[in-house]
Amino acid sequence: MPRVRNAIYPPPPDIFARMLTPAGAVAPPCRAMGAHCRGLRVILRVTTLDDGPRSGDHEATWLLGHTERITFLSDLWEDDEDLYVAAELQVPCRFLSQNGATSSCSAFGYSSNRSAKAPPPRAPRRLGPNRFRIVESGHLASRKLPEPVLPPRALPVHHGTNPCAGAPCRTADNRRGAACCRDLQVEIMCTTREKRLEALIRSRRSPYLCKVSRETPYSMNAEMISACGFLLDDGVHCSLHGRTRPDGRPAKPDLCTQWPEGGEVMHPGCVFAAGARG
Repeated sequence: MPRVRNAIYPPPPDIFARMLTPAGAVAPPCRAMGAHCRGLRVILRVTTLDDGPRSGDHEATWLLGHTERITFLSDLWEDDEDLYVAAELQVPCRFLSQNGATSSCSAFGYSSNRSAKAPPPRAPRRLGPNRFRIVESGHLASRKLPEPVLPPRALPVHHGTNPCAGAPCRTADNRRGAACCRDLQVEIMCTTREKRLEALIRSRRSPYLCKVSRETPYSMNAEMISACGFLLDDGVHCSLHGRTRPDGRPAKPDLCTQWPEGGEVMHPGCVFAAGARG
């Protein structure tokens, strides 16, 4: 049983009853506009450390790489062989409207003339030539990861070929290319008693956070669009491809090293879908 407690949003008083908007969507119980209108602070479960402190490095490197709409607020910490991190999901509430300098809530009619606070700049994962920010033994670390050395007679036509280059795949926001590197699943710690937090999670703007479901009494799963910071400037190729860590392990996360197999295709236009054209 997980012992992690999400203290960011304590259980609300009884006056916070859910309400239905005229459109029929469930609105979160709010008494005023605030930071929760534009983003949401949560605790994410990163991975399980089944085989020691290094066993979660690849999954943690993968999750903490997706910095486009996720701001990581803390160091990683372990609790009962699971790894966690505090984060802010930079996805606004679906009921937030903006008209010039005025923001308003279409569910409750609240309004605010305060200037919106700009989200913090994305934490870089590519630090310069051959330097990267990866997870090592459960901690973010800056490491020099040299480019792979090719065998003298390597065939350049085949080495490093990326079947996704030029593919018409797209995420739900209709952005094309490298959909697997911009779409991810997150596990948000939220118990069944944290009704307000659950309502705030479910009210995020789709498709940037959507497909919310409760898998356990302690957490919820959701799909996010948040591009990986290890993508090269072309937005398709991975800067970690072929590189190794100082201890010899691959730098690229394990789950990124296998192409999808039949039945695992998630995005329209994927080159691995049945009948797709390269």
